[in-house]
Amino acid sequence: MQFPVYRPRRLRRNERLRALVRETSLSPDDFIYPLFVGPGKDSVKPVSSMPGVAQLSVDRIVKECQEVDSLGIPGVILFGIPEHKDALGSEAYSDSGVVQKAIREIKERVPSLLVITDVCLCEYTDHGHCGVIKGGDVDNDSTLEILAREALSHAKAGADMVAPSDMMDGRVGAIRKILDQNSFQQVAIMAYAAKYASAFYGPFREAAESTPQFGDRRSYQMDPGNADEALREVELDIREGADIVMVKPALAYLDIVYRVKQKFGYPVAAYNVSGEYSMIKAAGKNGWIDEQRIMMEVLVSIKRAGADMILTYFAKDAARALGR
Repeated sequence: MQFPVYRPRRLRRNERLRALVRETSLSPDDFIYPLFVGPGKDSVKPVSSMPGVAQLSVDRIVKECQEVDSLGIPGVILFGIPEHKDALGSEAYSDSGVVQKAIREIKERVPSLLVITDVCLCEYTDHGHCGVIKGGDVDNDSTLEILAREALSHAKAGADMVAPSDMMDGRVGAIRKILDQNSFQQVAIMAYAAKYASAFYGPFREAAESTPQFGDRRSYQMDPGNADEALREVELDIREGADIVMVKPALAYLDIVYRVKQKFGYPVAAYNVSGEYSMIKAAGKNGWIDEQRIMMEVLVSIKRAGADMILTYFAKDAARALGR
């Protein structure tokens, strides 16, 4: 077909027609909302670099989760900020840790909401790295045991899914093994399978208080120039027992999202990270862009690339926009 017989504009004339033929659409069901759990009671500590985001005490997290549930968003992912940090991140696996307390409260007060937990040590260590330090670098194998203990503590508290984000080799297998040995076969694993050493994480590090005290994370997170390696990382995590694989960040790595979905046909998550969120918020505040339209365009692009679910700080705003 060609012009004048075929006129693509016929199906763009009004919103009803555009909606009828739209190839990619969004729903609140697509979103997972990240939350930062801190100590205290009735505590709200805004994150200066992420407008609308705050560290919340457990009681405040429960109220936030009630709102999330009312908007039709299926789940949250929890990041913990402990009262005390040490070299091994021991509060990460404490039964009385802030995340463990939050899980129990959410599952009691908002039982229909999926609770996913970030499994990593960077928020809990006094050095800000994602594992045990030996010889000035993160030691892979000695970190696995601690990550497995952390994941098990989350499962015991009632988490529906654990999400290891550390990028240690073998951590998915170690977590799957300890969960199965303790009769938590039903607890799913969402693996941060292709997590890049990205500058887009800057605002998150304020929110999670997880800035490394020395060096950086390039010895364990992926080099931004590598794509084939991402596929190898994803395949390893699938073989070790991951139920969902994640690409992080999303926007600068949409090609990776696409390739992972095309190659494996596996459930794929993409993390619309803090830097992506903050740039849009800042430009919107300055009147340089239409914040809501850009938000929706970005989220559609991530889903169009192949993501089945999107972790995003825009989840509530987008759910409200979709509800109108």
